[in-house]
Amino acid sequence: MERGKMAELESLESAAEHERILREIESTDTACIGPTLRSVYDGEEHGRFMEKLEARIRNHDREIEKMCNFHYQGFVDSITELLKVRGEAQKLKHQVTDTNRKLQSEGKELVVAMEELKQCRLQQRNISATVDKLTLCLPVLEMYSKLREQMTSKRHYPALKTLEHLEHTYLPQVSHYRFCKIMVDNIPKLREEIKDVSMSDLKDFLESIRKHSDKIGETAMKQAQQQRNLDNIVSQHPRIGGGKKYKRDVCATSDLEVKNTSPMSEQDSGILDVEDEDDDEEVPGAQDLVDFSPVYRCLHIYSVLGARETFENYYRKQRRKQARLVLQPPSNMHETLDGYRKYFNQIVGFFVVEDHILHTTQGLVNRAYIDELWEMALSKTIAALRTHSSYCSDPNLVLDLKNLIVLFADTLQGYGFPVNQLFDMLLEIRDQYSDTLLKKWSGVFRNILDSDNYSPIPVANEELYKKIIGQFPFQDPELEKQPFPKKFPFSEFVPKVYNQIKEFIYACLKFSEDLHLSSTEVDDMIRKSTNLLLTRMLSNCLQTVIKRRNTGLTELVQIIINTTHLEKSCKFLEEFITNITNVLPETVHTTKLYGTTTFKDARHAAEEEIYTNLNQKIDQFLQLADYDWMAAEPGSKASDYLVDLIAFLRSTFAVFTHLPGKVAQTACMSACKHLSTSLMQLLLEAEVRQLTLGALQQFNLDVEECEQFARSGPVPGFQGDTLQLAFIDLRQVSLYHQVLRKREGRGSGIGDSGQRPIFSPFLPSTQDRQLI
Repeated sequence: MERGKMAELESLESAAEHERILREIESTDTACIGPTLRSVYDGEEHGRFMEKLEARIRNHDREIEKMCNFHYQGFVDSITELLKVRGEAQKLKHQVTDTNRKLQSEGKELVVAMEELKQCRLQQRNISATVDKLTLCLPVLEMYSKLREQMTSKRHYPALKTLEHLEHTYLPQVSHYRFCKIMVDNIPKLREEIKDVSMSDLKDFLESIRKHSDKIGETAMKQAQQQRNLDNIVSQHPRIGGGKKYKRDVCATSDLEVKNTSPMSEQDSGILDVEDEDDDEEVPGAQDLVDFSPVYRCLHIYSVLGARETFENYYRKQRRKQARLVLQPPSNMHETLDGYRKYFNQIVGFFVVEDHILHTTQGLVNRAYIDELWEMALSKTIAALRTHSSYCSDPNLVLDLKNLIVLFADTLQGYGFPVNQLFDMLLEIRDQYSDTLLKKWSGVFRNILDSDNYSPIPVANEELYKKIIGQFPFQDPELEKQPFPKKFPFSEFVPKVYNQIKEFIYACLKFSEDLHLSSTEVDDMIRKSTNLLLTRMLSNCLQTVIKRRNTGLTELVQIIINTTHLEKSCKFLEEFITNITNVLPETVHTTKLYGTTTFKDARHAAEEEIYTNLNQKIDQFLQLADYDWMAAEPGSKASDYLVDLIAFLRSTFAVFTHLPGKVAQTACMSACKHLSTSLMQLLLEAEVRQLTLGALQQFNLDVEECEQFARSGPVPGFQGDTLQLAFIDLRQVSLYHQVLRKREGRGSGIGDSGQRPIFSPFLPSTQDRQLI
């Protein structure tokens, strides 16, 4: 029972489900019934559903048939009316066809015109669009063309500006065109090209200024020289002006055949002699000689491109390399002044360019960089000058070098560079200059002394007399009163040496000019150098002449006279130095001249040489003595050799008239003592073992001749018989001879056993030997 109810319930549920599916099929679009049908096939009531479906289809067919039967008459009527309309439609079709044919025939031209109008409108639209596009593109192309033109004409900085304008203003407006993309891709290459070309221009500029540094420096030094000349015209230094005037006055009277021996008579080759140059000529500046635009362009280009630091580092590195090349002096620089001038011109040119770059650019170079370069340049320049100047032996070249260094220092000082070390180095070169002057003047003194005739200067008229007085400070009222012709007591080397000492002082003064030294320092330098000239060079030259073997007594006497007058002239040299330096001798720490000592030493050496020469001449005469110690009878007069010797001594002492009295007296006493001692030695020789009274009488005649010479007063100034005392030992021998003669009568001879005790009382004592 329950099973039957269950089956009935299932059948009712199945029927309800089938009914739902059928309604869904009827109400759903055909394309969406797939899921519905799938649920049928998935179930187990497929057969029953099909039955339900067929029953539903039959119900719908019956409804359709009922509906058709209900509307059939209307349908027939509609068909009948439709058949009537077809005929009318055929007529309308034929009419429309005819009308269309006529319309096509009539409108063919219009269609052609319309097509032409359409094409024209299309072209017009295209042209308008093209014009609009070209309006956008033409400025781009024009800017690009301008860019190429600027690069071709090497206007790189404007080209870079054009490139920036093109990239940021014009190209973005037409960026969708292919040629614009090509331009955009080419812009980095153009930038690199501009950088490379501008760097190439910079390299050419650096090479150019390296080659033209000489000319730039020469121009800058000319400007400095012109400024110095202008300053000198505005304000003349009183000391230097007075000295030059004093020199002109002296040189006007200095012409005693000294021209060939005076170093100052040579033509000065100094670079500071600008009188031949046209002072009014406009000297161009560094900016007029050098085109700095490549540096400015390259700096701006690299700044715009964001590579300014790279450019600055490159520029400074290259200029440092060039500085090292410029500071490398040529190996033969010391040979000529032009070598030094070219070296200085290059250095000045280098720093003039750097100073111009410093003041016309912002940060390309800075003061620290310039100071670093200058410190390097200063140290290398000073080292090079010390090395090369040491090879220089010509004082004129050293003086010209000093003037060139001063101009070099003044030029760079005008550009703000410190140059104190250069002036300190000039003080070192001053010592070298003094040494070269001393060597040169030593040769001048030797030439003067070698060429002198050592005879008093004869003057035949007043003009020549005044000329000599103008050259040498000499005053002698007695000589002035004497009639012409007359003679000066000194020889020609006195005024020559005196003037050469003054020329030496002027040479020292010339070096001290423009060194920013005080008058006291200049005076001290001149006095020290002059002392070296007197005590070392002139003294050595005089000593050499005095010690020379062929220097005779006449020359020695003249040397004594000359040095006496030169010694007196030392006070005039003191005054001369005072006049040109304006430093009074009474000033504290003022160096005194040692000329007096120099000439005294030379005179003493000449005196000693006179004494020695006199003794040597006496010895030469005594070598002619030929005593016959065994002679039975004496001669009627003194020996011939002694007569000649006395005559020689008389003539020699007659020349001593201009010598100081003590010198002549000492020479005469020395000669007489030496003669007495030498005659005594003849008696004391070991070979003389026996002598006769006749020989003693002959010897006595010779002694009397010597005493007669002493009594005659060959040299004035001896008191009483002072000169005769030189022959006192010989006179004792003569007296001893007379005593023997009275005691022994006619003795045949005086014997000697070898020790000769008979003459022992007459042997000279040790004190006498020292005096002799």
